[in-house]
Amino acid sequence: MTKQNFNIWYWVAALFALLAVQYAVTGVVRPVATIPYSQFRQLLNEGKVAEVGVSDRYLEGTLKEPLPSGQTRFSTTRVEPPDQVESNLLPLLLSWIVPMLLFLGVWFFLARRLDGAQGGLMQIGKSKAKVYVEANTGVTFADVAGVDEAKDELREIVDFLKDPERYGRLGGRMPKGVLLVGPPGTGKTLLARAVAGEAKVPFFSISGSEFVEMFVGVGAARVRDLFEQARAKAPAIIFIDELDALGRARGIPGPMGGGHQEAEQTLNQLLTEMDGFDSRSGLVILAATNRPEILDPALLRAGRFDRQVLVDRPDKKGRVDILKVHMRKVKLGPDVDPERVAALTPGFTGADLANLVNEAALLATRRGADAITMDDFSNAVERIVAGLEKRNRLLIPKEREVVAYHEMGHALVALSLPGTDTVHKVSIIPRGIGALGYTVQLPTEDRFLMTREELERKMMVMLGGRAAELVVFNHLSTGAANDLQQVTDTARAMVTRYGMSERLGNVAYERDPRTFLAGPAPLAPSWPRGRDYGETTADAIDAEVRAIVDGTLERTVALLRERRDVLERGARRLLEKETLDEAELLEIAGPPPAEPVPAGHALAAN
Repeated sequence: MTKQNFNIWYWVAALFALLAVQYAVTGVVRPVATIPYSQFRQLLNEGKVAEVGVSDRYLEGTLKEPLPSGQTRFSTTRVEPPDQVESNLLPLLLSWIVPMLLFLGVWFFLARRLDGAQGGLMQIGKSKAKVYVEANTGVTFADVAGVDEAKDELREIVDFLKDPERYGRLGGRMPKGVLLVGPPGTGKTLLARAVAGEAKVPFFSISGSEFVEMFVGVGAARVRDLFEQARAKAPAIIFIDELDALGRARGIPGPMGGGHQEAEQTLNQLLTEMDGFDSRSGLVILAATNRPEILDPALLRAGRFDRQVLVDRPDKKGRVDILKVHMRKVKLGPDVDPERVAALTPGFTGADLANLVNEAALLATRRGADAITMDDFSNAVERIVAGLEKRNRLLIPKEREVVAYHEMGHALVALSLPGTDTVHKVSIIPRGIGALGYTVQLPTEDRFLMTREELERKMMVMLGGRAAELVVFNHLSTGAANDLQQVTDTARAMVTRYGMSERLGNVAYERDPRTFLAGPAPLAPSWPRGRDYGETTADAIDAEVRAIVDGTLERTVALLRERRDVLERGARRLLEKETLDEAELLEIAGPPPAEPVPAGHALAAN
């Protein structure tokens, strides 16, 4: 539906509504016979009038016998003097004008409310993009930490926006579009605002979902309007957040595809606009997404989004830099060390770290402290990872004992195997949703690759709780449900994705739908599809996954039986104190064994 057609229907609806109001005010036309006043007087004199009602201008009533037309009700106009007619003219006009004015007032009031809340019915094709200039963004690269590689890529864009002619002196051109790809909370939007702040150019920001509306063609009109605004203020930056809401692949059925005609027309218009401007004009498009696998390939080809910049989770050094930025805003105690806090937060994004600093500040404020201490940061990490403590959730003594052995089983297995993550704390205080206890492990360093042996040891730690229940109580409980899910997922990935099964060989039977291809080719979606193997292979995969999990559980049970005395001592201590820290656990179980030296390597002698 075009904007012109919409306006026509708008006024048609208004006309019908006006007639309905007038119809209700002036009354419904009744099925009566209209007769001259002289005929009424004749019928009255003949005694044929049963009843009559008198108003200012009309007489209405009922006859004893029907008229020749078959009607028994009649209506006639009273004979009035001229002055009486003039006095009734004003009420007649008001009976039409007042309802009309009342209706128009209500209509315009509602239209203005819709205009303020949703951009206006009469401006439905206008862009909702907000223009930020450098003075309003207030963000530069100094405010962005932990993503140095991404900043280096975007500095070139800043230099181009400051001096477009210098970049074209050798015939080259800057990319029309830059796609920021990364998990949620890694700072993609902050980076885009920093580019505008550094370049001191207008910043047009809009979310991909704001383009898509109920009416076909509205989104395309908004795309055109947005580019018209940006061209008028070039050099400028257009930033489209959550690009996957606008740029889903066309022609793909199901939730991964574009979905409906309005979304596809909006995407087509965006593609056309990106083809229709010269990058030398000083207009750059930045976009952000955390789901690159569902984007349309046409959107990612050369000449549109020419460059993809990965904004990944920060490593330890990046986390230290991010923490320093956020810690400048709070009051810290002398024992707080950003290096130690960064070591406690592997896998945290920039948004997670900002939340961590805020949680630590709230905990310190709640206990009436003058500054934030390292204990506040440690407790904040547990609160974010495991959830809130629920001390009012009382367990019966038997369940409390089972939970103590379960959690001590996790901790003891981790302390008995080489190369496992450090056990930071064990507690039987319920936290979060359904967690009756928890064991916190923190890696000492960032890891990006894992061997089969390391995955197996990780699975043994996951199964430590169930193995402890089997060793001590010789029964199974529902407490290991989440552990079993994680172990099964790990074992299946070993078989189907990592090629770690001798029986099934070095073949990848499944693919991770979150992965994407980077490099010379643009990002390519990997659509979920049916499996690439038959029933015989599926049965073999299921059997191999079960064999890996069962074998891991057997080894874990054997380890805990061998160290049954340590398990008992640790569980009793846990029942007494409810929480054990790393030092207390090392006192009970001793230090973990050292990582074995691989074959063919010798220790260096001093």
